Amino acid sequence: MTDPRTLSIKGFTYSLPEERIAKYPLAERDASKLLIYKEEKIEESIYSNIADHIPSDALLVFNDTKVVEARLLFQKPTGGIIEIFCLEPHEQYPDITTAMLQHEKVFWHCLIGGASKWKRGQVLEKKVTYNSKDLVLNAGYIEKMGDSFIVELSWNDLSLSFAEVLHLFGAIPLPPYIKREAEISDAERYQTVYAHYEGSVAAPTAGLHFTETVFKKLKEKNIKKDFVTLHVGAGTFKPVKTEVMKDHEMHAEYFTVSKSTIQNLIDLLDKNIIAVGTTSLRTLESLYWLGVKRSTINSQQSMEITQWEVYEHNEKMISTKEALENLIKLMNEKDLDNLTAKTQIIIAPGYQFKIVNGLVTNFHQPQSTLLLLVAAFIGKNWKEVYDHALENNFRFLSYGDGSLLWRNS
Repeated sequence: MTDPRTLSIKGFTYSLPEERIAKYPLAERDASKLLIYKEEKIEESIYSNIADHIPSDALLVFNDTKVVEARLLFQKPTGGIIEIFCLEPHEQYPDITTAMLQHEKVFWHCLIGGASKWKRGQVLEKKVTYNSKDLVLNAGYIEKMGDSFIVELSWNDLSLSFAEVLHLFGAIPLPPYIKREAEISDAERYQTVYAHYEGSVAAPTAGLHFTETVFKKLKEKNIKKDFVTLHVGAGTFKPVKTEVMKDHEMHAEYFTVSKSTIQNLIDLLDKNIIAVGTTSLRTLESLYWLGVKRSTINSQQSMEITQWEVYEHNEKMISTKEALENLIKLMNEKDLDNLTAKTQIIIAPGYQFKIVNGLVTNFHQPQSTLLLLVAAFIGKNWKEVYDHALENNFRFLSYGDGSLLWRNS
């Protein structure tokens, strides 16, 4: 496997005019345009017809994470506004789900707008009325840690979980390149129709185009579906600012995969396995490497794929089937129905894919790790695909159109 650490991000850019960035979704989710890239040929369709472009017996894997209302606005007694953006839970919690289910108080890594106006130890207060009861949310500035702040959030209704508190007090955080305030409609449209497990601060946007009508067409063609859960962090929007990739720190994210999903992957390895979204793809490929590491996994802390380690395996690689079977054995030994791990995997040109041969994804920002992933998946023709999309009025980024990309065999 070629090591991409010496890659220059300047080789993965293109000109994206502001007017090509979709500020709003289309009225109908599945009316979005769909670019199909297969065997170096490009054609166009729409999402409502995606089943026509996927072979029967294929497996589509979706990310069923749910976006939380992670943006909290507090007003100081002096009138100033402090914005708290909840990034990820404090390390004291084993995973996001556990943190989301906390009652009374929780500790969170946050970005803070107006941090210079918020003194350490000062407690901010926000009130709402719910079911004729006054609810109070307090925010306490604990300490600065790297690029973020540790904030203690506490509330006066002990029956409410933190997930419920965010729903009552927070707002959906739209991506920074959608330069408008979130509206009521975004609460539904910046969420997939199958969103289930709360924990993301950004939507797995490839899935925004799927509807019950599309799922019905897929089922009629015997195209199977399954789900993984990866909670998308704000790091997904983090631009690459370094000259070469070795100096860029990839964001890490939690994911959960069930034993039955891993078994489905084993059973269908000789078919087409299609990741719906880059988050699903990163999860599936991380499973292979966890299976390779299985002999060294002794605790939850070792259930992690770091940024570059997949490019450092010099020993003989095992088959994909063997790696996935290793995970099944591990889960049986530990009596686990679900595997929760953390991945920081960076997929860039030079990466050799182990599980996924099809990818449904939107069009990504220039000089982003998501664009690197696309380039790794379809090779140097990524530029041709993006040029076609620009020249043929495709809408870009989270609320835009998308593509079905087939990896060259």
